[in-house]
Amino acid sequence: MTLRLPLLPRILLWLLLNLVLLGTAFGVFLWTELGGESLLGRVAGERSQAATGALLAELRERPFAEWERALARFEEAYPVRVLLLREDGSRWLGAALEVPDEVARRLRPVLPPGPEPEERRMRPDFEEPRSGPPPEGRLAGLPDPSGPPGFGGPPPPRPGSRPAGPMPRAFLRAGEPTRYWLVQGTPLRGPGVPRGLRLVISSATLSAGGLFFDLRPWLWAGGGVIAVSVLWWLPFVRGITRTVSRLSEATERIAEGRFHTVVAEDRGDELGRLGRSIHRMAGRLDGLVHGQKRFLGDVAHELCSPLARMEMALGVLEQRADPDSRPYVDDVREEVRHMSALVDELLQFSKAALKPADAQRTAIPLAGATRRVAGREMSGVAGFEVRVPETLAVLGHPDLVERAMGNLLRNARHHAGGLGPIRVEARADGSGQVLWSVTDSGSGVPEAELRRLGEPFYRPDTSRSSDTGGTGLGLAIVKSCLAACQGRLELANAPGGGLVATLVLPAATGPVPSGAPEAPPAE
Repeated sequence: MTLRLPLLPRILLWLLLNLVLLGTAFGVFLWTELGGESLLGRVAGERSQAATGALLAELRERPFAEWERALARFEEAYPVRVLLLREDGSRWLGAALEVPDEVARRLRPVLPPGPEPEERRMRPDFEEPRSGPPPEGRLAGLPDPSGPPGFGGPPPPRPGSRPAGPMPRAFLRAGEPTRYWLVQGTPLRGPGVPRGLRLVISSATLSAGGLFFDLRPWLWAGGGVIAVSVLWWLPFVRGITRTVSRLSEATERIAEGRFHTVVAEDRGDELGRLGRSIHRMAGRLDGLVHGQKRFLGDVAHELCSPLARMEMALGVLEQRADPDSRPYVDDVREEVRHMSALVDELLQFSKAALKPADAQRTAIPLAGATRRVAGREMSGVAGFEVRVPETLAVLGHPDLVERAMGNLLRNARHHAGGLGPIRVEARADGSGQVLWSVTDSGSGVPEAELRRLGEPFYRPDTSRSSDTGGTGLGLAIVKSCLAACQGRLELANAPGGGLVATLVLPAATGPVPSGAPEAPPAE
């Protein structure tokens, strides 16, 4: 199923998907770089530098017996596991975690190519204590960070430099289940401490509670980029979609025959040219359609006089014809009457179509108008039901509205009068419009032909003769009358069979006028 969305949400959704795609590509790039000295590795090292430096300083200051408690306090402060590992990857102190081979390889010293240096081969696995007693309160043999340079302590920081601290040797993602590992580059030294002992921090998440990586600034930055992009593009996109919406509404009104629709032409781009073209097209269509309808009305008007003379001549001929010729005279009279009815409908159609849309409209009580039209068109019809509230009124030209009602009732009587009840109902739809509908019990109309009903001279059943069907102008006259009243005609098949024809007209505000309004001429 195709998702149908307006143009503005579709453009904004496309922009959001584009930003998500770019963010995903950037994330994949960072993800593939996690195994080496990547951007995230440097970020993790810089963020953890102060915390791990403080931990190492605490280990130097406290006796060896308190190291495990120091590691435990660090794990309480951050959701991580802390280990002290030998060069071969075996655990010396800290959390009991299985060390992946990738992490163990990062613990081995990086040696220059060639044979192992003599001093390293001769170096014991554990460092010997220095001569002299260690400072009181410190672990014997560990360097004193407060001592002078050259005695194991860190060099004094340069003015303006960042606080000194251990930088990571590696930051990687390894193990099963997967964990993130930060291997410190500076080994711990001291008596009784294994050679190359390193501090390793492991976390089940990339952020490690903010120790490795803080996602919040990235999320705020991503949200800011999206917000700025939307705010940057929204006025431009909104201007385009607003213009397209106006052009779409204008073309819909033009398609309904309202050729006086005004189209905005204030843009200087392609949409502005399109608006000007639609405006010119509407003007030309207005001239062509009105010219055609005026010509049709003039022809129908000119045919009235010859038909009247033919009626008079047939009357004289009928008096003088012998009994054997009288059936032929009757046939000719029937054809002349049919031609007269066709010409009359042509006149009604042209007059309704040429009625100015901005002519004066008045409030019309629907109940009274329905009674008058039904008295003319439905006299003697059995099963005729009317349910029109007395409180409903519409705005329109009284003569045109009653002509449209009469044509719908006449159409229902001709095509379904003997098949069941004909119901007339009216209601307000709550949006400022009133619906007046006629429902018959006939066979209805095929769905494929419903949209063509109302076209001049179109009849769904082409086999119908003049005795069983009209000229195909009845619904066209209804549509023309409603267009002049700023209304419309809606046609649909009833669920139980039959056709539902509905007049949709603007509702009149204020109290319903009593009595029948005086109908202005339809000319």
